[in-house]
Amino acid sequence: MSHDRHGLAMTGASTAAVRHYDQAIDELLHFRAEVDAEANAAVAESPGFPMGNVLVAYLGLLTTEVEDARTARARFAAFQRRTEGAELLPRERAHVAAVRALLDGDFLTCGSLLAELTAAYPRDALALAVGHQIDFFTGDARMLRDRVGGALTAWPEDDPHFGHLLGMYAFGLEETGHHDRSEEAGLRAVELNPRDVWAIHAVVHTYEEQGRFGKGLRYLDARLPDWSAGTFFNVHTWWHYCLYALESGDLARVLAIYDSVLADGQSCLELLDAAALLWRLHLEGSDQHERWRALADRWPARVAEPFYSFNDMHAVMSYVGAGRIGEAEKLVAEREAYVARPLPGVTNHGMTLRVGLPVCKAIVAFGRGDYDAVVDLLYPIRHRIAEFGGSHAQRDAVQRTLLEAALRAGRHHLARVLVSERISLRPCSPYNWLKQAALADALGDGAAAAVARVRADDLARGGGAGENVGAVE
Repeated sequence: MSHDRHGLAMTGASTAAVRHYDQAIDELLHFRAEVDAEANAAVAESPGFPMGNVLVAYLGLLTTEVEDARTARARFAAFQRRTEGAELLPRERAHVAAVRALLDGDFLTCGSLLAELTAAYPRDALALAVGHQIDFFTGDARMLRDRVGGALTAWPEDDPHFGHLLGMYAFGLEETGHHDRSEEAGLRAVELNPRDVWAIHAVVHTYEEQGRFGKGLRYLDARLPDWSAGTFFNVHTWWHYCLYALESGDLARVLAIYDSVLADGQSCLELLDAAALLWRLHLEGSDQHERWRALADRWPARVAEPFYSFNDMHAVMSYVGAGRIGEAEKLVAEREAYVARPLPGVTNHGMTLRVGLPVCKAIVAFGRGDYDAVVDLLYPIRHRIAEFGGSHAQRDAVQRTLLEAALRAGRHHLARVLVSERISLRPCSPYNWLKQAALADALGDGAAAAVARVRADDLARGGGAGENVGAVE
């Protein structure tokens, strides 16, 4: 019997395997690529080590890459054959059950099992980290907050990983709209560990949701060495940097970052960041055909099989942006055939049916210039977009598509509602005021359009909320 660094009992592990396992958990919480090597080293030292094999399986499944999932499935099946009949501890059995649910495509059951596990073992860092990612993939904002919040008091503040839990909690707070508390928790987490990229990411999301893009740019600039390299999350944080730069109107900086960082992305996470950024430009009429072409070339193998509909949406964006409407329609047809088959318990099946397919069809319709169809597809589901995962910031690409389609279709009453909702929620966003100006132009109200553009310009120069308050708020 051995124990991990948080005092939890484990079976089947040598001293060296435990050391590699503990290091792997630390690398995982730091989002460093070394987690794979450490996890595999733990299993190499002790092939029958249950928690080591569980960790390797989770890592293969959480990339949302089909090939990684296939490899994880084969490796975990081999582990179970080797250890059939072995006596496992209750916590180990619970993890094995959670992995099996995830291998079967049942994200929701996996998340529920991990929640039960966390209630019994609140200092199980792996259960918390994996559960947090499951909540992200399924768009469950409440659980993003409460899964971690319910465990926090079991962690002493001098534990080296307490800050990581606080950073996770900060992200959950942001996604549930508790922005002041999120900023407080996120900044404290970064204070405890300046290289906690997930906590930095939580703070960045909070500033995004509050429209404090000037503050966000300065925050990221001041911590550039802590987040910009050395993790498998740095590309995503650069994406957030670009969102701030877009609000400030600095397209040149956005494209420079795209070409130097995002254009070389290889993982699904990195490719969807690239697509989401270019799609925002596409909605504003910015032709990026060569960038789209290079990005579209990377998607086919990654969406050859249905696995995660959030990825499908970004693949379709890439095909449409590159002018390859036929490929986008082919992917949509494949997903229609997929949802026509009954697959009970497969989370992605329901996601695709309820949200993924309507969104993908709407993107194709946008590419064809059928803006009425875009509105008809997206408006009924606009409050259910979270069901296929991602964050508020990521899903805003869908909401912007709906708004732009309403404007182009001449559906002015609906466009007014959508713009009013955005301005009422975030009056400090230059983008929102530019859309107000576009609507006023369409209605023939040149004076109102001019006022809205001045407002947008003032906000862009002032950095949004909390910046030059007297001038722009």
